[in-house]
Amino acid sequence: MKRSTSWLCTLATQLSLCFALYIVINLGQPEKLVYNDNSGPLDLYFISVRGGFRPLKEQNHLLKLMENVAKAYDVKLVVNISELGEGDPLLQNVTRLSPLLKVPWYTTGVSKQDGLGCFLEQIKLPNGRTLAIVSLNTASLQDTMLVGSSSGMMDNLLNWLTRTLETTISSWRMVVGFHPLVACEESEEQMVVKQIHEPLHQIFMKFGVNLYLSQQGCSSYALQDSVAYIGNPGLIKENSHLPSANGRYLVRKEMSNGFLLHRLSLLEMVTYFVTSEGKVVNKIVVQERGKGVM
Repeated sequence: MKRSTSWLCTLATQLSLCFALYIVINLGQPEKLVYNDNSGPLDLYFISVRGGFRPLKEQNHLLKLMENVAKAYDVKLVVNISELGEGDPLLQNVTRLSPLLKVPWYTTGVSKQDGLGCFLEQIKLPNGRTLAIVSLNTASLQDTMLVGSSSGMMDNLLNWLTRTLETTISSWRMVVGFHPLVACEESEEQMVVKQIHEPLHQIFMKFGVNLYLSQQGCSSYALQDSVAYIGNPGLIKENSHLPSANGRYLVRKEMSNGFLLHRLSLLEMVTYFVTSEGKVVNKIVVQERGKGVM
């Protein structure tokens, strides 16, 4: 009986959080939520979003939703998944008065290391720990994703990642790239993860990477061994073709132009999928060093 009561309380708390987050997003109220889903005063919140070109109306709507969430949760940074680097139009169109411009943006495609289009940023967390954000230029991996071949550019990228992770001391390790590393196989009922870029996955495993964050591919979320692969929705048309074992996949339209809200605490990272309608449609919990997931 106690177990049943505990389960119902947990479910009620999660539903209350999702409803409160929906109100904050759509009404723009910056007040802290009463139901905080076990969050603590030392937790760090950040947003990740899919950059790129959008119609002006869609872009302004997305930025407004992000602004409301940033104010409500005191967001400390934004991770921008883009092929366009610092010239990304989403970043360029953030107004000067927006709270989003008061926090650092970390954009994929920006080259800070040896011209590879990669960089390392270490974020100090309120609890005295560190979040390492490693950005990879994943364009060189696309031709080798399914066939398993190698190239000089890919070898340079893997060597840089290995050296970087070897010398980085951090509590949390998040690798960010534009392209998804998961390929799926289409069945009658659902998409099944079929392949993951094995060379990168082995490096992630060896050096304790918690998650890989990219644009949304054939799967919005996958857990392989202890590494979480999370896809960021946005900018994908209904008939877009994305990496899959049979070469095609149609992304659900309602997931386009959304973003992710992340809460990082001492022992876990909680990710909420927020649609363009302001609905929280999913929640993922990754424990420290990828030991578990919900």
